[in-house]
Amino acid sequence: MSKARLLGFACCLLVGMAVWLAQPRTAPGVFVPFVADATAATQPVEAAKPETAPVPQAAASTAEQVRDSSATKPAVQTLSNHVTVLRVAGTINPATADFITEGLDQARDQGAGLVIIELDTPGGLDTSMRSIVRGILASPVPVAGFVSPAGARAASAGAFILYASHVAAMTPASNLGAASPVSIGTPSATGGQDTEKEKDTGKKSDGDTMTRKVTNDAAAYIRSLAQLRGRNADFAEKAVVEATSLSSAEALKDGVIDLVATNVPDLLSKLDGRQIKMDDGTMVKLNTANPEINYIEPDLRTQFLTLIANPQVAVMLMMVGIYGLFFELLSPGAMLPGVAGLISLLLAMYAFQLMPVSWSGVGLIAAGTTMMIAEVFLPSFGALGIGGIIAFVLGGLMLTDTGIQAYDLSLPFIVGVAVSSAALIFIAGGFALRSRQREVVTGKEQMVGSEGVVTFLSNGKQYADVRGESWQVRGDRPLAVGERVRVEALNGLVLQVVSLDRVVAPAQSVGGA
Repeated sequence: MSKARLLGFACCLLVGMAVWLAQPRTAPGVFVPFVADATAATQPVEAAKPETAPVPQAAASTAEQVRDSSATKPAVQTLSNHVTVLRVAGTINPATADFITEGLDQARDQGAGLVIIELDTPGGLDTSMRSIVRGILASPVPVAGFVSPAGARAASAGAFILYASHVAAMTPASNLGAASPVSIGTPSATGGQDTEKEKDTGKKSDGDTMTRKVTNDAAAYIRSLAQLRGRNADFAEKAVVEATSLSSAEALKDGVIDLVATNVPDLLSKLDGRQIKMDDGTMVKLNTANPEINYIEPDLRTQFLTLIANPQVAVMLMMVGIYGLFFELLSPGAMLPGVAGLISLLLAMYAFQLMPVSWSGVGLIAAGTTMMIAEVFLPSFGALGIGGIIAFVLGGLMLTDTGIQAYDLSLPFIVGVAVSSAALIFIAGGFALRSRQREVVTGKEQMVGSEGVVTFLSNGKQYADVRGESWQVRGDRPLAVGERVRVEALNGLVLQVVSLDRVVAPAQSVGGA
């Protein structure tokens, strides 16, 4: 198989892998669990009517009312003692959404009676959060959101997930709230302050209008979740509009959560016997006195997607991709730089698609890296190199602005990567220029100036040993065996030489005279 075909096969394989990674996971459908066979229990027993003593009309009416009330009263289904625990530590991203929705499906298939989502998150993406909320609302198994361990938080997207859960619990010394949405790439031009023109006209700028639209949408969403679960809707709205937060004790006092527990076993002991009304109207009773707990950890795919869904990792992958493709173009056929660069670049693009990034920042980072590489080969006297560093730093600052530490690039990281990249490129360029200035040691050029000794004569042809090889030589006069020669030119496979003995001999005779 040729190198071109091998590279094409590798490209197709990588593109297929990227499409598979980007394929969205569907949310679980609506299922009707624990259907109780209450028909027989609620069916009234028809008593024998004596022929001589008919039932009075008032008594018959009372019996019908009793039958109607018993028929409309929902039956309480006691669930199994199997408990599934999903641990979420870190930002809410598409990998986290896949992990939780797949965990809910697995809990349903295993017949679990309760799913506990342990939360410790600073927030994350709106789309991923809504996917998780839809999965919780459609889950046939009750879900308990638990902010754990002590010192954990359910900020931003975590607050929505906690409000959507059938049971909301927290550990002591934990907090929730600060759920204000942040839009990427559409900042307010005035930094949130009204300009004089806006004050006079009473109109808001486009940036402020977009911010208010996103904020009001999120506030209505979390208020609807609070009303669905019967929790404090006023705080839910303030958490979005005013970015307020509450401690676990304050949240319990204000009716934001249902209870406070120190750990999972303590939570299960407090939930035992608790009745929960599911979204389809079914009443269920938790059975967590002697639970069988199943902890589900993220699989390899989830861990990998979580790893690359990091701005720092994505930036490094993009730089490796650009460098790899550049070196492949400089040295065609090397294969390794090109394949590694293509893989890294595809992973970087997919990682950027997962995160709330500004594509202007991505473009500036790519342009800055390209200009720093071009500085080595173009006589720009440092203009391209300096411009590349500036573009790289500005692109890193513009890349994300979420207020979430895990999704924002720090200035020391940006400057450090830019300076390191520039130093690496200049060092590599210096080695390349130095190698071009060295004397040629291979090819026909290295033969010129080499010395040898005539070894034998055959059929009018002269042969000499030059650089350990036997060459046919031709001089300006007949040569003798043992005579030293120097190569002046290469004509095909024949060396044009001059005799060193001929040059030295006159000098000796002159000296003897």
